[in-house]
Amino acid sequence: MAGLIGKKVGMTSIFSAEGKNIPCTVIEVGPCVVTQVKTIEKDGYEAVQIGYEDKKEKRSNKAQIGHTKKAGTLPKRKVAEFSGFKDDHQLGDTLTVELFNDDTWLDITGVSKGKGFQGVVKRHGFAGVNDATHGQHNRMRAPGSLGASSYPARVFKGMRMAGRMGGDRVKVQSLRVMKIIAESNLLVVKGSVPGPRGGYLIIEK
Repeated sequence: MAGLIGKKVGMTSIFSAEGKNIPCTVIEVGPCVVTQVKTIEKDGYEAVQIGYEDKKEKRSNKAQIGHTKKAGTLPKRKVAEFSGFKDDHQLGDTLTVELFNDDTWLDITGVSKGKGFQGVVKRHGFAGVNDATHGQHNRMRAPGSLGASSYPARVFKGMRMAGRMGGDRVKVQSLRVMKIIAESNLLVVKGSVPGPRGGYLIIEK
């Protein structure tokens, strides 16, 4: 699918024609620069590589500097490939939020917020022991029994237990475009998207 790279600005809400208050996410989309055009003859498949947000050359290696110099631009902080562009794009072309239209549906991919090491109640929605009587002590959010004793005498792989939570690549599908502010490169979509404010997003249509 064709798409662009953006950055999450934050959340807001807008009113619909019926007077409903709709929660929305504001995303800064582009401008993105075409840093490479891949072809079947040379690369074995067709795709367009685009980069978003300039990075200082002193913070880039020589490979990144040389790669983006062919497109006449600076090294980029975020680079992604898209394979669904209908129009032919040349090296160095600039793509903006105008690639999208009002009242269309998008798929947005980001990295969810990291929660650190969490227990089973927060991580998996366990209820806990829920009984503070009969000698219970500090068991309200405990996982409970994990496995039998003599057989299998171990905990099965995949058992839902405490551990690291968040920081995963998450795709949210079919988010409706509510508004496009072309002069500010802003895109307003209905609902929430993964990641913190300032997190990079892949937007596909």
